[in-house]
Amino acid sequence: MDIPASLATMLAGEHGPTKQKAARLVIDLASTAGATEFVSCAHAHVSGVSPLTGGHGLRRFLADLAGDDLGVVEIPTTLNSAGCDKEKMKEMDIETEDFLKHQFEIVHAYAELGIDATLSCTPYDRGIENEGVGSWAESNAVAFSNSYTSLITNRESGLSALATALTGWAPKWGLHLEQNRIPNIHVKVDCELEYIADWSVLGDWIGKQIQPDWNLPWGMMPHITGLPEYVSFDQKKALTAAAANYGCPMLWAEGVSAEPPQYSPEGSLVFTEDELMNRYGDLAPTGQVDLVVIGCPQASVGEVRTTAAAVRNRMELGQRIPNQRLWVFTSGHNHQLLEQEGTLDVLEDAGALILKDTCPEVTPYNRTKYNHLLTNSLKAEHYLTSGLNRMPTSVMRIEECVAHAFDASLSAGERPVLDGKAAKPLTTNKVHREGGFSVTGRSLPSQKSWNTQGRALVTDVPITYLGYVNRDSGVIEEPGHPLDGVAIADTILIYPKGSGSTVAPFVLMGLIYTDKGPKAIVNRDVCPLTLPAASLLKVPYAHGFAEDPCMEINTGDEVEMRLENGIVTLQVVKRTAASP
Repeated sequence: MDIPASLATMLAGEHGPTKQKAARLVIDLASTAGATEFVSCAHAHVSGVSPLTGGHGLRRFLADLAGDDLGVVEIPTTLNSAGCDKEKMKEMDIETEDFLKHQFEIVHAYAELGIDATLSCTPYDRGIENEGVGSWAESNAVAFSNSYTSLITNRESGLSALATALTGWAPKWGLHLEQNRIPNIHVKVDCELEYIADWSVLGDWIGKQIQPDWNLPWGMMPHITGLPEYVSFDQKKALTAAAANYGCPMLWAEGVSAEPPQYSPEGSLVFTEDELMNRYGDLAPTGQVDLVVIGCPQASVGEVRTTAAAVRNRMELGQRIPNQRLWVFTSGHNHQLLEQEGTLDVLEDAGALILKDTCPEVTPYNRTKYNHLLTNSLKAEHYLTSGLNRMPTSVMRIEECVAHAFDASLSAGERPVLDGKAAKPLTTNKVHREGGFSVTGRSLPSQKSWNTQGRALVTDVPITYLGYVNRDSGVIEEPGHPLDGVAIADTILIYPKGSGSTVAPFVLMGLIYTDKGPKAIVNRDVCPLTLPAASLLKVPYAHGFAEDPCMEINTGDEVEMRLENGIVTLQVVKRTAASP
């Protein structure tokens, strides 16, 4: 591995302990990815800002970095959205103890590292054309920029993006390499997509069709055909944001993005009018809606104008939004533009609450008031219904959302309740294995030797830490997941890779700090969402096996892992009995 001189001096500790940790993580990531080179990055975007998402793991990690005068970023770096609008705390009525205090601590800690506290999850929507190689850790931003702009970035975790920000370097692998930027799914759209939310439904629907036997080493990367001639910025944004729910780092949209190279799809899908309307039927409100939220990811100027137009139509009939039932989330940059043109005045005069610097999915809601949300975003629905807020969330088009904000009687009746038992089981191909099993793999350059033995906890379905693993108990809480209801603490955890939000490593770190995490981790695939926590907190980590341990080892098997001379040996010591 050819380590650049500046990165080597950081690794040696010549630039302080913060950059030494960052350099160690960058090199660990390179080793895991099989990269032999590093690439100099032009820009970084760091996620993990809200106390709701990063939790105590984030706060403790940032506290560990404090006091190092040399520990500042090497390249321009922006920061993801916070968990609140500090100027509207009274209106948001957040009851979480010390939430604003913890939020200030986190933002201040990042600012001390030299990061620009833009507090936006849409760094591509600032009127600035980002180019070159970046290191971005916001899933919707990664998918948008790779798909429609000249910026190239892997789907980084909050920690890997921070490590690149502090060193200026990233492993050259994955989507940095042209041969890996190839579609792996073909999707034909056989219906009209007229509204912004239609595109959100499409992106989410594609992700739900993924099969575990599809070979998607860089995540779902669909080539979508059958699209209209004109696609707006807002529609493009909605599509990539929802597709990113399921790990999509880029896509090809016919007539919108570049022409894709030749490829052989793992699967072919057809999205019809029936699929669209059936999904809207599934997502429609069936009881009282307490709050309508628009802007996940943070609303563009076009989305806010569309919302304001629908609001104005109601105002002309003499109507007004009661009890600030409509919250519109946008970035500070777009807030300023919309304020100058008077669009925000229209919304506020109607009774809407305008929030900046935050996003619906990272906000803790007052559950004495809000227990059923309505939104136009499948990204919001995906995370709001997860363990972050665990709130029933319905989805409609913006115009319908606005109608419900004005008229609470449109969704009268008992509020819906999330029912995990009703969730569709996620597809698994696991079968019980008998007999002996031993295989060799690799660990990380920063880990020299260890030997650990324990009970295996195994799945062939990715684990989504943010929202689907309880940050206090370490119990997997994802209805339909094969391990739903199972604690990961004190296990040798074996799974393909992490999925979902790029904040995942902070959740895992928090569990490790409090002894609720696994004693060792085995990944089948390269996993930038898992590796950083294992690297920084020295949890035994293994990958790169010739045979898939997710399929060859059973939950409950007693297994031993040894790292000697750079080689990991993973073997079954005792098999568990098959379930009757």
